[in-house]
Amino acid sequence: MAIVTPEAPTADEGVPREPIRTTIPLRDGHVGERRDVRTVPFGDRFDVLGSAAAGLALSSLLFGWLTPMTGVIGWLVLSFLGFLGIYAVMSSLRADRLAVRERIVTALFYSAGVILLSALTFVLFFTLIRGSSALWNGNFFVETMAKAGPLDPLTMGGIAHAIVGTLIQIGIALLITIPLGVMTAVFLNEVGGPFARFVRTVSDAMTALPSIVAGLFVYAAVVTLITHERSGFAASVAISVMMLPIIIRASDVVLRLVPNNLREASYALGSSRWSTVWNVVLPTSRSGLVTAVILGTARGIGETSPVLLTSGVTAQMNLNPFSGPMISLPLQVFDFVKSPEPNMIARGFGAAATLVLLVLTLFIVARLIGGRGPGQLSDRQRRSAAAASARDLRRMTAGTEEHSRAVRRRSTVARFPFSGTRSAAAARHRSTEENPS
Repeated sequence: MAIVTPEAPTADEGVPREPIRTTIPLRDGHVGERRDVRTVPFGDRFDVLGSAAAGLALSSLLFGWLTPMTGVIGWLVLSFLGFLGIYAVMSSLRADRLAVRERIVTALFYSAGVILLSALTFVLFFTLIRGSSALWNGNFFVETMAKAGPLDPLTMGGIAHAIVGTLIQIGIALLITIPLGVMTAVFLNEVGGPFARFVRTVSDAMTALPSIVAGLFVYAAVVTLITHERSGFAASVAISVMMLPIIIRASDVVLRLVPNNLREASYALGSSRWSTVWNVVLPTSRSGLVTAVILGTARGIGETSPVLLTSGVTAQMNLNPFSGPMISLPLQVFDFVKSPEPNMIARGFGAAATLVLLVLTLFIVARLIGGRGPGQLSDRQRRSAAAASARDLRRMTAGTEEHSRAVRRRSTVARFPFSGTRSAAAARHRSTEENPS
């Protein structure tokens, strides 16, 4: 497609000239059809739905009539492969090779998202269904297993002690890991140097640390040498060892995404390094840091091996993390499901469902607290910002008026520098005339 630009006319005085226009000739005189990019055309939807129906029909024909293949998983895999092949053929009838490749890749990405969501939904509903017989009993959440045994019905006993133990242990672990993890990530990004490279290498290596090794380390360093007994605090330390590299690595990646021009603008205004970090870098990456904490919490709240070695198993409520065994939900699930009794297995699935729901609740609360991006304010924050701006305006207005009065006073003194001296001399002259003696 050629672009034709007419030559500029010569400038003549007093003669108006038309503006220069650029014309783009149409190819073969054909005007393209306007397409709404906000909706999916009917042809594309027909290709997707038709290919999916054809893939299912082809797989059902092969599994039911033509071949001896059986199994739901194989039927689903063959249906998906048939869908991709038929969709590629149908797309090639109305699009070029690049468009066909783009549609196939898009279908693969959407399929990966659907598979992941389906797996999570299956795990959640399977756990809820298997543990529904225990979850429907109100005593399950408010009682302990101190007076209930394996043969007792589900109307006796509960997991209140495990819920409280999980909250206490993960709370102590967060108190340890959040300051250490965020400060280490700030050190890696804002300070740097050879030691920072060494710390980053160690944190990356700790990401793949087996949980049983962390449990053995805490058991040897804390339980054997310091507390001399299994406790909730020892379990919290073991959980912190597993959470810390996740928070460091995720926070490190988030802080790297903060634009350098924000730091340079803060330095240009005279701020120090740590003032820039506290007032610019950390608020800008708040939502990413919350995500890092969420990832670390998800890793630590479901750990079983280090808790098994450090916290101990108990059927009673223990609110003191520094004395006596304190069980958590993952360890309680492990203790329940290893029993051959159906009621104990139902309690185990109920405890697992409670753990999943607890994690989802913590995630929702964390996203509500820090899910907004930089510059996105809530209604209360906007009202506070407007009130602060009004106070600043009043203060600056009052300061301007005071400055104007001071300027006027100085200008008056500058115009009559000896007015005060002359007035005093006139007063002395009058007093002398009145009292000549």
